[in-house]
Amino acid sequence: MLGVLGFSLTLPATRLAVVDLDPTFVGLGRAIVAAGLAAIALWVAKAPKPVGRQWLRLGATAMGVVVGFPLLSTWAMKSVPASHGAVIVGLLPLSTALFGVWLASERLRLRFWVSTFMGSAVIAAFSFSSGGGSFQTADFLLLGAVVAAGFGYAEGARLSRELGAWQTISWALVLCVPVLILPVLMTAPNSISAVGWTSLLGFAYVSVVSMYLAFFAWYKGLAMGGIARVGQLQLLQPFLTLVGAAIILNEVIHLSQVIVAIAVLICVIVGRRSVLVLVLVPVHGAAANNTLQGTLRDKST
Repeated sequence: MLGVLGFSLTLPATRLAVVDLDPTFVGLGRAIVAAGLAAIALWVAKAPKPVGRQWLRLGATAMGVVVGFPLLSTWAMKSVPASHGAVIVGLLPLSTALFGVWLASERLRLRFWVSTFMGSAVIAAFSFSSGGGSFQTADFLLLGAVVAAGFGYAEGARLSRELGAWQTISWALVLCVPVLILPVLMTAPNSISAVGWTSLLGFAYVSVVSMYLAFFAWYKGLAMGGIARVGQLQLLQPFLTLVGAAIILNEVIHLSQVIVAIAVLICVIVGRRSVLVLVLVPVHGAAANNTLQGTLRDKST
């Protein structure tokens, strides 16, 4: 949930940043800033280097969460409000779950899939109706961003079990620097003094929080609780984003958005009901954990 809270202000902050900054610079430049922080963290912690195929998997992860989602979502924010983008990004749990099943061979109950598809359908219908009965170019950009992020979340979570959560996003960022540095320099502003402080503040947020710190909690949570199940918490992200857009950008929250938020919240509760019990297990120790695990296996059978 900490990860979701960190990501929830990404679109409003991006919307602020692109007022005075080139979308490509915002989308890719955030990774350069975050990579600087990552390099310092890796050096101070003397983190072990990835080996063998882990480098390839880090590259794949980076294509999703370091390049794909940031770049596509930033270009979308150039033409649509953050509140509109928020509902499309609400499809992230479905994307994450599908890649979790594919990459991590996760097995989920029918109730989970029903609740996730229902929540995603509500979000898609809301987006369609709020767009005047049609989808915009920005919607397709955001959809591409959702697919890229879902893959990056799932693969990054798998790597987190081997490398650690913060180490995974750190190595992914550092790995991308040679590829990103040229387009970032080409789209950088000619004079920093010409950039408004709100745009700089938005860029700082997406660089430090969205691109780096939020992943500490997010990858750790996905690795601990299951990619698909924990990923379902992202159904709440669009509505946290709506609140952020209202506060930061003065965008209006409509009654229909509140109704959709309640419907999606119900879907989250239904889909995560069995998972919430497991969160309490460590408090009672290993014996209780073993007992509960056996009970759940019996019920599953």
